[in-house]
Amino acid sequence: MIAEIRLQQYRSYLDQNFKFSPGVNIIVGSNASGKTNLLEAVMVACQGSSFRASDNELIMHSKHWARIDAKSSSGPRSVKLKNNPTTLKSFEINNKPYKQLSLNNQLPVVLFEPNHLLMLSGSPELRRNYLDGILELTKPGYKKAKRDYLKTLRQRNALLKSGRTNLNELFPWNIRLSHLGGDIAASRHELVLTLNKGINSAYRALSNSKDKIALNYKSTVELDSYESLLLKKLDADYELDVLRGFTAHGPHREDLEILINKKLPSMVASRGEARTITIALKTLEHNIIKHSTGKTPIILLDDVFSELDDARSMQLTELMNNNQTIITAANLSSRYFKTNQTNQIRV
Repeated sequence: MIAEIRLQQYRSYLDQNFKFSPGVNIIVGSNASGKTNLLEAVMVACQGSSFRASDNELIMHSKHWARIDAKSSSGPRSVKLKNNPTTLKSFEINNKPYKQLSLNNQLPVVLFEPNHLLMLSGSPELRRNYLDGILELTKPGYKKAKRDYLKTLRQRNALLKSGRTNLNELFPWNIRLSHLGGDIAASRHELVLTLNKGINSAYRALSNSKDKIALNYKSTVELDSYESLLLKKLDADYELDVLRGFTAHGPHREDLEILINKKLPSMVASRGEARTITIALKTLEHNIIKHSTGKTPIILLDDVFSELDDARSMQLTELMNNNQTIITAANLSSRYFKTNQTNQIRV
């Protein structure tokens, strides 16, 4: 939980302090007033990086540094940014300096922001990132396995693009890629099975709908014996990969399929329904992280109520009761919140 945060030369804030309650906090203000900047600052304090910008963009224009100081349930934490000559970032957690924010020093966060709606209709990479984000927080070693996989993939692709490689030269990379890929695909598949068990109850809690949501992990090879089958595929398609100049099979080409009544949401779901499915996935993300880590994530919601009808908005507020939640909103609507039970922050 974040109790208080001070922003110095951060985005649109020269030097301001904000206090948060353990329950629902609503950041209210007009467009371009800095609502999302404040929400983003909480994310940076907890996780060490922004969800929408590089480090140098976090420093106020024409300034050379920025700083975030937060009081959390686990003690004080600071993020320091310097833009001289390139952006440098450092951290202090409980008065101890760190150059990087390890998983152990992060505070778990579940974020919803409007670009997450693209997860349903956008590129497979967005859906892979959703799965990987949960696994990196809940499965020890997953982040390293993915990093090693992507490094091996880049090396294999470089050989393919050179046009001067042969199958014998690629074989060690194929073995390494298949081994790491097998671990990644198995972890993702297991997570999708867990998500699939909860998605309909999470969706119906928000919508009271009888629509049926189904999640499937779409693999480039059969999930049974994935490692050996991927190795065979990489060997068999060697010449095609050389012509393409890239590796066409593996976890980097796979997808999370999301269906509503057996059809793609892009074909049948309204924007409100798409938003509801996305929020339902985020509630599952929250539950999985809490169960796996024993830590309750802070919920950050940026512009979540637009395109939700009154019934779905009311259902969503019910789900926030037992969690620290920070929301941006253009105005405070009494239809959704009892003002004496929320902390209102005007910016």
